[in-house]
Amino acid sequence: MKKIYILLSCLGIITTQAQIIRKYSNEFLGIGAGARGLAMGGAVLTSQNDVYAPMWNPAGLNAIDTDWQGAAMHAEYFESIAKYDYIGYAKPLASKGGVLGISVVRLGVDDILNTTQLIDPEGNINYDKITSFTQADYAALISYGFRPGGNESLEAGVNAKLIYRNVGKFATAFGFGFDVGATYRTERGWSYAAVLRDATTTVNFWSVNQKELSTIVNGEEFNPAPKDKMELSLPKLSVSAGKAFTLPGKFAGVAEGGLQIDFAKTAALVSTDVASISPFGGAEFGYDDTVFLRLGVNRFQNFTDLDSLKKKVDFAPSAGLGVLYRGIELDYAISNSGPGGSNFFSNFFSLKLDMSKL
Repeated sequence: MKKIYILLSCLGIITTQAQIIRKYSNEFLGIGAGARGLAMGGAVLTSQNDVYAPMWNPAGLNAIDTDWQGAAMHAEYFESIAKYDYIGYAKPLASKGGVLGISVVRLGVDDILNTTQLIDPEGNINYDKITSFTQADYAALISYGFRPGGNESLEAGVNAKLIYRNVGKFATAFGFGFDVGATYRTERGWSYAAVLRDATTTVNFWSVNQKELSTIVNGEEFNPAPKDKMELSLPKLSVSAGKAFTLPGKFAGVAEGGLQIDFAKTAALVSTDVASISPFGGAEFGYDDTVFLRLGVNRFQNFTDLDSLKKKVDFAPSAGLGVLYRGIELDYAISNSGPGGSNFFSNFFSLKLDMSKL
């Protein structure tokens, strides 16, 4: 039954006669990567200074200054129906300066029931006509981090994004876009970051296979192809401030808080016709730079409770653990992925290899 709902959602993306600008286009790129950042509620814009940085703030790549890093992550959503995978590589450029990063992301749902041919043109039901397909979103990011003018306090970075989206035999899309980010670090240990995703808007061009999508029952056509074959993702701005701190003994930590600003009306905590704003925050506590405990919270939004019909505020808590041994880091995160305090929890596992510490 869940896969039938997902099928309807996927086909709805194709068939809805919507505006070219869509608020939730390419949302899979907003998930992030690396269990550390996910455990901290995405509050790592100032402190994710490794191969995972392109998914949060590409300026963080500048901390990679000696050898290459590689990373991989796997996660499953909604009782393993949706699978999310990430792989990344980053290396300093000795000749031209700066750091180059390459990342690949996939979010997919397999074995979705295809019921478009369930009813024949005369209105008869034939269950043998039910097949299955896969819906998947892919993205490749080419990232570059640098220090403008050689300023050690200022870091900058940019992502060039190539996107491919596939809805079985029904439709495919190709897209491209850019992200830019910057971090400023003070002598007192404070860091400030700003990231503008889809800075020039991200464009997707859809191609629809009308023969596969369309269904005619009793002379009436269902699932007609949309008129608009192009969709635009509006820019999204994230700003944050963070500070590293030391504790007695071998303990240390970092805390960060910020705001996610969407230039559209959404269900965010503060929502207007011009922009919607939602806070996020997180903290990490480490012992001897070996074992880490992480906590975070994000996705504050307004919703209406279906039982009481009262408006409430929802948010997504998260937590995780990490272990670092020499140049190998294994991280785990758990986060609530359902609305209204539901019991939908997602588990994330990620692995990082830093060759400079091996």
